[in-house]
Amino acid sequence: MVIGAEGHRKRLRERFERSGFEGFHDHEVLELLLSYAIPRRDVKSISKELLTHFGSIAAVLDAPLESLRDTNGVGRHAAVLLSTIPRLVDRYQRDRWKESHAFNSTQEAASYLFSLLGTERNEVFYILALNSRNCLIAPEEIQRGSVNRTAVFPRLVVEAILKHRATAVILAHNHPGGDPAPSAADRQLTRKLKRILGDLDIQVHDHIIIAGPNHFSFAENGGME
Repeated sequence: MVIGAEGHRKRLRERFERSGFEGFHDHEVLELLLSYAIPRRDVKSISKELLTHFGSIAAVLDAPLESLRDTNGVGRHAAVLLSTIPRLVDRYQRDRWKESHAFNSTQEAASYLFSLLGTERNEVFYILALNSRNCLIAPEEIQRGSVNRTAVFPRLVVEAILKHRATAVILAHNHPGGDPAPSAADRQLTRKLKRILGDLDIQVHDHIIIAGPNHFSFAENGGME
């Protein structure tokens, strides 16, 4: 049994070395991860149980540690390993942007914002404070809300921008539900912040909504005019 399990692990690793996760079933992705935390056991049944219980790879990786550990066969080490994956992705994306250049396109800004907001399960409102060359001074979380709503106070946005001595800003928040389309409240807030910040001679370049792999840009859709 142990020999067979080790042979299966070896084959999974060799497949990954050849072509990444191309052709892997969801349970095989989890098997490969778990093979590094659960020695000398067949992890296929554990992987399938995780998927049955949580519903998807994303839901498994987003699950609380306690819930993962309650799954039969998943101990402390395996639970911690699974929980590190989305946080590692966040750190990886942020490190790629450490040497910040000017944001020359909406896609560049959206890619950076995905590193901040892509794995959030609640709505979070951010600003990207920019200098006169549109280089990033600092990202800053302004407010955090529930799964489908966050109340944003313009005063906090203004304070954050002035603190960083920014001359321009990109507004951003996420829609954890997966639909990037702005709500009426999103449109109203954008107009309000653009007016307030304009009076302070601070340019609002865009308001970008991140929703999974998708995004909505107010600038690209005429919402910043």
